[in-house]
Amino acid sequence: MTSRLVISAAHKSSGKTTVTLGLLAALKKRGLSVQPFKKGPDYIDPLWHRAASGRPSWNLDFYSMSHQEMLALAARESRQADLVLIEGNKGLFDGMDTEGTDDTAALARLMQAPVILVIDARGMTRGIAPLLKGFRDFDPDLDIGGVILNQVAGPRHEGKLRQAISRYLPDMPILGAIPRETDLVVAERHLGLVPANEQADASELISLLASSVEAHVDLDRLLAIAARAGQLQSATPLPAAPKANLRIAIAQDSAFGFYYPDDLDAFAQNGAELIPFNTMRDFHLPPDIDGLFIGGGFPETHLRDLSANHLLRSEIKAALKAGLPCHAECGGLMYLARSIRWEGQKGDMVGLIKADVVMQERPVGRGYVRLTETGQGPWAPMTEVGKSFSAHEFHHSRLEGLPKNQAYAFKVVRGSGIQEGFDGLVIGNTMASYAHLRSVGATPWVSRFVDFIRRNRR
Repeated sequence: MTSRLVISAAHKSSGKTTVTLGLLAALKKRGLSVQPFKKGPDYIDPLWHRAASGRPSWNLDFYSMSHQEMLALAARESRQADLVLIEGNKGLFDGMDTEGTDDTAALARLMQAPVILVIDARGMTRGIAPLLKGFRDFDPDLDIGGVILNQVAGPRHEGKLRQAISRYLPDMPILGAIPRETDLVVAERHLGLVPANEQADASELISLLASSVEAHVDLDRLLAIAARAGQLQSATPLPAAPKANLRIAIAQDSAFGFYYPDDLDAFAQNGAELIPFNTMRDFHLPPDIDGLFIGGGFPETHLRDLSANHLLRSEIKAALKAGLPCHAECGGLMYLARSIRWEGQKGDMVGLIKADVVMQERPVGRGYVRLTETGQGPWAPMTEVGKSFSAHEFHHSRLEGLPKNQAYAFKVVRGSGIQEGFDGLVIGNTMASYAHLRSVGATPWVSRFVDFIRRNRR
């Protein structure tokens, strides 16, 4: 049985991610194999998890997955691990459903894992006691295994916090107190943390976080709490992937890095080999490819380098106009447009989509979406006609100048999409959307895409 912990907090921006990264790296230094997971549809935190642990981080999401799928995924991916660390999102009891069926507490119960609360202690002394007591008493059946105090101002502040907790909650383990240190912060920008694949000093920062956790957190006691986790179902490994008979190019670099491990596995399970290329350094697409996949990312922060690669942009446009099948999501959609404008700068992009991307100050689309398929998509539908399915979007941009009467693969039931209640722009054999899809039971988009490529090639 693999030990498990859920890392949560009283509210968002409490330091869950930095504490999780420090724990992953510190435990890895001890020689432990630690498998990370992230609650919700998040790409950025898992990139940091992977950098800290050396293992892919998988998403556990009530909105897109059934309980059985989540349990099966957790069991399968933790088979070779000594410890599982699951980072929650928002606060412990914050979710879409006010009944608490989809919050981090619900995930901890499903995974039968103790919860460690990370508390941002700035401006707090005795008040920490009623806060912790409220969280513990709100759901007495939830195993809150202990607390890590974060952003502690100094020894005097720490002493007052420990005194208050010991006085009013003597059975609440205090696993550590991490001091406020300005150099132990992951940089942020308009869509959250700067991804690890973009931050040049990611490994140095992770090393500093590990040292801070080693110095200020009782790791032995934390591991003892993790050992209380209940028994998960038996793990079922994925079947051996068939021999690949398709080559699909995938943009993987500091501009495009938002990919679910599930999706990448699904390509292999469907007989497709993914061939990485760099949109800024490679002047040509990989040779002999049958399709193209451009995921999400931050192309707006790489305008100069993306625009400067005239050869690759021209080659991609020519290949797509000639019928090369392509699936593009969010950042990929932006890259296929005529240009991107951000903070007074403009960069020419591929130009397949006859519109310009303009970055906005506030989010245009953010959070979970529900879509139905219009029947105009290039590949076979994933669902029955009229039946909605889940996805998510997170973008600060919109398309301007897009011609009328475009074909779309999706109608937006909930969310923003591209425009006028539609998403999934269809141009020839290309489908480009703001929505991020995930290849799970209800939305097997990878198999549909690969089947189309196979039929198209033949």
